[in-house]
Amino acid sequence: MAGNLRKRRDISALDKHEEVPSFGDIDSPSNLSEPTSDLEMYSKEVLSQLIHDNLPPTPNNFTLYFDRLLEEKSDTLRKQINSILEFEDTNDDEKSIELEKSLKQGFSSVKSILQVTSNLYKNMALMEKILDKRRKELGNDPTAQAVLSTISTLDQDVGKLNNILKKQVTHMKELYQDAAAIVKNVENETIYDNQFGIYNKRYLLNKLEQEKNLIDEFKHTSTLITIELSKDIEESITNQKALLLMTRTIARLLMKTSRRSDVVAHYGEGVFAMILKHTDIKNAMRASERLCDLVSSSNFFLAEKEIQLKIAIGIANISTQRAVEETLVCTLNAMEQVQNEDNADDFCVCNKDTEG
Repeated sequence: MAGNLRKRRDISALDKHEEVPSFGDIDSPSNLSEPTSDLEMYSKEVLSQLIHDNLPPTPNNFTLYFDRLLEEKSDTLRKQINSILEFEDTNDDEKSIELEKSLKQGFSSVKSILQVTSNLYKNMALMEKILDKRRKELGNDPTAQAVLSTISTLDQDVGKLNNILKKQVTHMKELYQDAAAIVKNVENETIYDNQFGIYNKRYLLNKLEQEKNLIDEFKHTSTLITIELSKDIEESITNQKALLLMTRTIARLLMKTSRRSDVVAHYGEGVFAMILKHTDIKNAMRASERLCDLVSSSNFFLAEKEIQLKIAIGIANISTQRAVEETLVCTLNAMEQVQNEDNADDFCVCNKDTEG
C-alpha cells in the first residue's frame, strides 16, 4: 500500500469508550429532547459520529454513516431499522429505473402489435393467391360458372380489404419508427442496464465524477473496484448461454453484498464496477476478499457438471489527481493482472496506488 495514501479513521473500529461530542453542545433552535426510540438513539449516534470525524452532516454523508454503523449493530436492531426503511418511498433513481422499464415494455408491446398486423396482412395476401388458384381450377368446368362468379366477387372484396390493410400496415410502420426513435433518444439518457438489473455505464461515469468532486471538497477516501468472471472459467465453458447466466449470478451477488450507499453498475462486456464510498484501499481489499469468498461458495451446475464460480477484482483509489477514465483504467489493469498471473488472491490493487 502506498505510503502517501491519506489515512482516515475506521469508524467500525471506534473505541466505544472514547468521548464524542455531546448533543447537548450542539446549538439547536428546537432543543432536541432525549431519544425515545431505538431509531432516534441510533440516528443521534450517527450524527454524533459524523461530527466526531469532522464530516459535514449532509444527507449523503448521513446515509453513508447510517449504513456503515448499522453493520456493527445487533441483528435485532438491524432488522427493526430495515423494516422501517422498507416503508420509505423509493429515491429518484429508482423511480427513473421503473419509468425506463415501463417505457421499454410499452415499446415491446407496440412492436408485437406491428408483428401481429404484419402477419395478418401476409395471411390476406395468401388468401388472394388461394382464391386465384381455385378460380383457375374451376375454369375448365362449364357447370361451375356460378361458383366462379362468387369467387370473383369474393376476390374483389378481399383485394379491397387487402389494400386497406396494406395502407394501415404502412402507417403503423411509420408510427413504429417514430416510437423507435423516441426510445433510442431515451436510451441515450438511461441509467439502468436491463440485461443485468443494475445501473449502466453512463450512470457509473456520472457517479464517479460526482464522487471525485465530493472527495476534492471534503477530503475523504473512496475506492473503485471492477469485477469480472475468471478467464479460466470463460475459456473452459463454450456454452454462451451458461456464461451469461454465470455473469448474471455475479451481478446478483454484487447487489446482495453491497451497501445502500455503494454504486453497482455494468461497465460493459460482462465487467462490473462498484463505487465504495468512504472506503480506503485496505477496507476495499477486505470487501473484495469477502466478495470473492461469497462468489466461490455459489456453485453453478451445467448439465451434470458442478462449476465453482470465480472472479477477478481490480482496486483503485478514486483520486482527484487523475481523470475518472484513468481511475477506471487503473482498476481494469489491476483486474487483468489477476487474470494473467498466478496470484494467491483473486484481487489486485492498482500499481499507482501501491507505489511509495
